[in-house]
Amino acid sequence: MVPSIARQSVIIKCNMQRSILTGNYEFYYAAGLLAKLTNLSVPEEIRPLALAAVIKESGQGDSDLNAANVSEEKIRYLRQMLFDYMPKEEYDLQMKELLLWGMGEERLFLV
Repeated sequence: MVPSIARQSVIIKCNMQRSILTGNYEFYYAAGLLAKLTNLSVPEEIRPLALAAVIKESGQGDSDLNAANVSEEKIRYLRQMLFDYMPKEEYDLQMKELLLWGMGEERLFLV
């Protein structure tokens, strides 16, 4: 898996507000991005089902947004994609890499 493909896919989906997450790689990048944008605390070594639970527990409110110059609509769409995704149990180190990439993203919603 090429991590940049998962990143690009999530960004394009949020920018167009179309489609759904299609795999755990996209899920992990998207979760990291949400964590950055909302100050959500996510452990680096978290497994897919536990990550889904953390996201669902975070709710859907906008009061926790930490994103200057980012469209709230994109963040809402990102969150909705994460809420709708049912992760598979499979996990590998690239998922951790994608989570961290999202958490440290400097080029928000730019391909």
